[in-house]
Amino acid sequence: MAGDVIELGDAEFQREVLESNEPVLVDFTATWCPPCRILAPVIDSLAAEYKGRMKMAKLNVDDHPRTPEQYGIRAMPTLLFFKGGKVVKQVVGAVPRAKLEEAVRQVL
Repeated sequence: MAGDVIELGDAEFQREVLESNEPVLVDFTATWCPPCRILAPVIDSLAAEYKGRMKMAKLNVDDHPRTPEQYGIRAMPTLLFFKGGKVVKQVVGAVPRAKLEEAVRQVL
């Protein structure tokens, strides 16, 4: 994992995501999920590219089940985009980089 992607747990979610001054992309992921592994390098790359404009974070749904349950996460990977503490966009599945980058630009 690149140093630009924050690894979240249920305990840090409020502070790192909901109280963040910048938009946040949260990747709800699992170690057993092949599409999640495909998407991981794309998120790492976007985290470096958009550093300072959008925070990128990952939350392992198996290790931290409370937050995914709260947001109704049923499929992995699910990416939620937060702005001002609210979900403003959702992307489900291992989508192409161009589609993910378009979503990032829309949220910014």
